[in-house]
Amino acid sequence: MDACTDVTICPMTEADLDEILLIESASFPHPWNRTHFHDELASAHSFPLSAFDGRGRLVGYICPMLILDEGHILDVAVHPEYRGHGLGKLLVEHVLAACRQRGAEFVSLEVRPSNSEAIGLYHRLGFVETGRRPRYYHDGEDALLMEYIFREEEEDTDAV
Repeated sequence: MDACTDVTICPMTEADLDEILLIESASFPHPWNRTHFHDELASAHSFPLSAFDGRGRLVGYICPMLILDEGHILDVAVHPEYRGHGLGKLLVEHVLAACRQRGAEFVSLEVRPSNSEAIGLYHRLGFVETGRRPRYYHDGEDALLMEYIFREEEEDTDAV
């Protein structure tokens, strides 16, 4: 994959879930199950997205939600073979643009402090650390809270 030039991001569907569950299991020690993704597909506040490469292979996904003026990223993962090529950045930027277009004032997320790659990505995109949730994850690890706050002078960008 060449810097995500052949990636298509579109609404997640039920048909995507088998591949998404494989990526989820390869990405997290306590992965979401099918029910979690079904709940996101059914929620009026969520707009989960799938990313496909130029050959139609599902290579990543992101599960954001928007309630009033608050965006939140619940889950994001990239297929192990596609990591390090900018796909995670592309997915998060897509969600930031979509949330901004829909009237969000900020977007928040939780991330494991041990996930230095994700934290670095979020910092590079402009997220700031706002706190911690002690023992948030199943294994007792804290969650680092991060937010991206839209500035007044930011122009709205096109998003799906």
